Amino acid sequence: MREAILEVIEKARKTAEERDILINTLHEIQRMFGNFVPPEAIEVISEELKVPLSRVYEVLTFYTMFSTKKRGKYVVRVCESLPCHVEGGREIVRALKEELGIDFGQTTPDGLFTLETTSCLGLCGVAPVIMVNDEYFGNVTPEKVRELVKKMRGDAR
Repeated sequence: MREAILEVIEKARKTAEERDILINTLHEIQRMFGNFVPPEAIEVISEELKVPLSRVYEVLTFYTMFSTKKRGKYVVRVCESLPCHVEGGREIVRALKEELGIDFGQTTPDGLFTLETTSCLGLCGVAPVIMVNDEYFGNVTPEKVRELVKKMRGDAR
């Protein structure tokens, strides 16, 4: 594992500006480990980048796109902004919770889905909006949510 992390750090050093190396490394490590950054990787990153462990954790816990705990293959983020709420966000949340059988901050028993909230996804013009991993879905309805979940479950098989 250490060698793979060192390769990621070296790549970040070659391709990123100095101030972006930590964040770029964390993104790549998170992709490598399936949507989270394990404690062992955090220690290696701190050591190799000569960044205090507290600084690495500060970045990991400040940005909601990072996680220090294992998450599902699909991280479903629901926008909690006022425009999304007004345009039917409550119904989207209900549909997701029913379809997935979990609440916010939880992962389905099969490890496929983690449900999270976010304060704003910046796509108010197509509210309500959800984000699955790095892909946005606007103008969602409860029916579209159910179709999307079924599609992802099928793709995972």
